[in-house]
Amino acid sequence: MYEQSLVKIIEPIKRTTISRLNKLKKWKYGYNKEHDVVVISKTGKIGEILEIQNLRIALPMLPVHVHANKVNKWQKLEYPKQLSKLKNIFDWRAYPEEQKDQWYEYIDEEFKRRDEGFWFINNNKPIYITGTHYMYLQWSKIDVGAPDFREANRLFYIFWEACKADKRCYGMCYLKNRRSGFSFMSSAETVNLATISSDSRYGILSKTGADAKKMFTDKVVPISINYPFFFKPIQDGMDRPKSELAYRVPASKFTRKKITANEQLEDIQGLDTTIDWKNTGDNSYDGEKLNLLVHDESGKWERPDNILNNWRVTKTCLRLGSRIVGKCMMGSTSNSLDKGGDNFKKLYNASDVTKRNRNGQTKSGLYSLFIPMEWNYEGFIDEYGVPVFTTPDADVFAPDGELIDVGVIDSWQNEVDGLKDDQDALNEFYRQFPRTEEHAFRDETKNSIFNLVKIYEQVDYNEGIGNDAVISKGNFQWVNGVKDTQVIFYPDPKGRFNISWVPPVHLQNKIVSKNGVKYPGNEHIGAFGCDSYDISGTVDGRGSNGALHGLTKFSMEEAPSSSFFLEYIARPQTAEIFFEDVLMALVFYGMPLLAENNKPRLLYYLRRRGYRGYSMNRPDKVWNKLSATEKEIGGIPNSSEDIKQAHAAAIEMYIQDKVGLQTNGNYGKMYFNRTLNDWARFDINKRTKFDAAISSGLAIMACNRHLYAPNAKIEKQKVNINIFKYENKGNMSKIIK
Repeated sequence: MYEQSLVKIIEPIKRTTISRLNKLKKWKYGYNKEHDVVVISKTGKIGEILEIQNLRIALPMLPVHVHANKVNKWQKLEYPKQLSKLKNIFDWRAYPEEQKDQWYEYIDEEFKRRDEGFWFINNNKPIYITGTHYMYLQWSKIDVGAPDFREANRLFYIFWEACKADKRCYGMCYLKNRRSGFSFMSSAETVNLATISSDSRYGILSKTGADAKKMFTDKVVPISINYPFFFKPIQDGMDRPKSELAYRVPASKFTRKKITANEQLEDIQGLDTTIDWKNTGDNSYDGEKLNLLVHDESGKWERPDNILNNWRVTKTCLRLGSRIVGKCMMGSTSNSLDKGGDNFKKLYNASDVTKRNRNGQTKSGLYSLFIPMEWNYEGFIDEYGVPVFTTPDADVFAPDGELIDVGVIDSWQNEVDGLKDDQDALNEFYRQFPRTEEHAFRDETKNSIFNLVKIYEQVDYNEGIGNDAVISKGNFQWVNGVKDTQVIFYPDPKGRFNISWVPPVHLQNKIVSKNGVKYPGNEHIGAFGCDSYDISGTVDGRGSNGALHGLTKFSMEEAPSSSFFLEYIARPQTAEIFFEDVLMALVFYGMPLLAENNKPRLLYYLRRRGYRGYSMNRPDKVWNKLSATEKEIGGIPNSSEDIKQAHAAAIEMYIQDKVGLQTNGNYGKMYFNRTLNDWARFDINKRTKFDAAISSGLAIMACNRHLYAPNAKIEKQKVNINIFKYENKGNMSKIIK
């Protein structure tokens, strides 16, 4: 049974506290630090609290009266015919005075809904939509006419409202599926905000200047033109401008006072607000103050344009000093990683709301949002706007009356199964219609150094079984905090270690002492590989991660055979914390370590603590051929071309034998998707970028050290080969000769 994980109702605040503050109308719009929630209610009262992508959002309190209609679902409210004939303020002024009174209440109510949001009955349940969402559904004209209500869009707009309300936030970074409606929704929001703001500027960027212009002329302008007269400021210039929409002369918010005052046009304060677009470039909108920046298709910026560089520039357009005065609405599917997707991925990952600096901001300043494709796939949304996840037992109908007889997940899986023989087509489908973040950033397979068909088979299998069921997160610590005693593992959702196997108690902390030097007691079971670092911090704060991987050998012990069981990819605040993490893992599992010795601080750290016996010597040389440093601390150099080739060949061998669909019909037991994706992107000429690949490859070499022994000439020839590139089309990878 499918279980959605996009949104959940939570109760982080006592109901008595909510009730008490509701009576006093004490809940202020914005971030509530005391209770760690973002309040999007403007009434002083809150009701349900939702958690969307780890962001807690307090909705308005359910009102006594909720709008209901005969069809029991969203239906665009009828616009009075008499008012629909009025196109602007001048038409209203000419309207008979004695007939105006009947419309004041209607106009005031529309402004209230625009500001506070709207409640309606949907399939017998009260549903809240934000004011922005209401403006989109009720007053925005899109390519198909009036938009349909969709639950996915409701959650999108709730999240966006929280971004607007939270003073710590610069906006959203939305990872979407194709045809999710983002372009229209962001265009509608642009017009909505621009028509109630004075002395403001609103900007649009896309993957090209032509795309930005098209969004402006085909979406923004028609929405503005079709607003009712009481929302529509007087426009300066052409009715359908090509480059700038200017609300320069009149009107401010239409109120009863303003309407009845019968002021002359010259006496009405103008908005002096504009909407325009810019060509794509790193310095677009540089130095200009913006109230809203719409970033469409930001995952498709191709070189030399760089979305990361552009964001660093345009971010300053949204603030005055430390105060955020504007927001960014960014949304896109992702290109393949080498075609702009990599920069968008970095920006998306830097927008994680669970990772904040001391100012309470994410690294990018944005908040990331991913809505899986099953929430917003055309043809699989019922008449109430709810996605049909699984194949229904009873008749379910779409808004157009068509029968939906299959669930979206089943349909998606059928598409996937049909593309299994064309990995590149499959990966493109994943990127366009992702069910996970991994899908959204799936890379191309062309000319990969490794067999990506097998890698992605494994990734898909891992996602299918649910990694959480196999992998535990946590940290290691010395018993009672006393170093060099016993090590224990304790689960922690924010832990730095991912593990899939814990050895039985009798195999834990097995140490053999020889002449005062400690040696691992489980060397026959497995080994570790490590990519270390020496410096705690770098000038730009972008140093590579430290990485550690544990791998078992084939053994008769109580351990999984030839399986990776530990993954660590992190950069703690100090290098010493990383060194201690590595040491504790070695002691707990009782296994040796093969590490690169070009960054020797870790190896010196182990030697100083009495654990030189845990540091393996390079397997390709006998003892008397080692350098003095190699004899002192162990390790293997990364400068040798032979070592680089052998390292890559080791990963290649492991992928071929242990990853993806096996000949027996089972799948491999490599459960760490982060490492699998590092293998997928590995470039032997730029090894330093791939911490996980370096570390895991060393673990494989450590477990197969006999293959690299100087006297094992026949075996050595098998692995120390030139690395081939793979053509990954079809259901088998073929070596490119």
